[in-house]
Amino acid sequence: MKNLTVLSIIGLLLGSFLTGCGSDSDSQTNTQTEQHQQESQHSEESEQQHTEESGQQAREVHLTEQQEDNLGIKVETLSEGSASSTISRPASVGYDLDQIAKVGPRIEAKVVKVIKDLGDRVKKDEPIALMSSVGLGKAKAEYIRLRARLKAEQARYEREQTLYDQDISSQAELLDAEANYQEAKAELNSAAEALRLYGMTQNDIKNIEAGSDQPLSHFYLTSPLDGVIQERDISPGQTISPNETPIHVANLSNMWVMIDAYEQDIRYLDKGQGVRLSVRSIPGETFEGKTDWVSYSLEKQTRTMPVRAIVANPDRKLRAGMFGTARISTGKERNVAMIPIDAVQTIEGKQVVFIPGKEDGSYRPVEVMLGSENEGYVEIASGLKPGQQAVIAGAFDLKSALTAQGRSASHGH
Repeated sequence: MKNLTVLSIIGLLLGSFLTGCGSDSDSQTNTQTEQHQQESQHSEESEQQHTEESGQQAREVHLTEQQEDNLGIKVETLSEGSASSTISRPASVGYDLDQIAKVGPRIEAKVVKVIKDLGDRVKKDEPIALMSSVGLGKAKAEYIRLRARLKAEQARYEREQTLYDQDISSQAELLDAEANYQEAKAELNSAAEALRLYGMTQNDIKNIEAGSDQPLSHFYLTSPLDGVIQERDISPGQTISPNETPIHVANLSNMWVMIDAYEQDIRYLDKGQGVRLSVRSIPGETFEGKTDWVSYSLEKQTRTMPVRAIVANPDRKLRAGMFGTARISTGKERNVAMIPIDAVQTIEGKQVVFIPGKEDGSYRPVEVMLGSENEGYVEIASGLKPGQQAVIAGAFDLKSALTAQGRSASHGH
């Protein structure tokens, strides 16, 4: 029914426009003739002025009050705001990869006992599993031997130094004792470095003792950070090689949130912006964080730009793989005019908004430049300002009438 009404209105508009074109043509001829009789130099100015007036009339749509009601034309004053102050985009939750430790031995070892299981919380340096390594046992034994040798060579050197000072020992004997002492020290340092490469700390090395209750081959796999055991792929008796990391520990106090931003969001996004995350499986709760990375490229398939945020997860409710919505506070409000997206039309490749003309029932398009979209509204970056009136409903019908009017004007001339 509305389509018939629109077609009827367009028909009436075209009829009145064609009649007007004939009157304007006669008027222009008389005017130009009179001007040629008075002053020939003014004829070009008059013709240009008439052309501009005719062009302006062709870019306007005139409706009666009844026609406005039938088309549902609605005019409102444009409000001030900014869609860019908060950007809502799809997001997914993942682990903070900087807070995940993949734990394994640095030397081939056999599992003696598993101390921590899946889901167990661990502190930094807390044992996870007891291991046994023949290679490490030999390295510890060598360290003990070299430490004893160093102690002996040091005692000999000190004794030779005393005897030399008393002119009892020769310089050659002193130099020989010193050389042996320096050699023993270097060998012990080399053995200690080998143990550090196997994962032992300086304190662990100092505490190596021969004849202790714990075999020299035994050592603990420990957690490098506070967290939760997220993966365990070891069993007692299993042999683990140095390139395996069968235990994963994750610190879940923070999570990474990957946000799919759109191309038009690029100019508003930056590191350090506030983020509020809501997920479908935890209704009524939000998780706060900040952006820490904005990609410099768009995904080829989706044409979206990845943005990463670090979001606090104090109660460990967030899980890797969850989906939700991230609201990014850009803090870049521009106080521009806001209008419903449906009120923006495209005419001859240009984006326009209709505004009331000088006469009642008249409407004309104004070219605008758009900004960001958010929840059905779009920013008008230029072309209109807050406080101006614009058509917010019925814009498509006005565009149809204007387009048909333009085609008839072309045929008439």
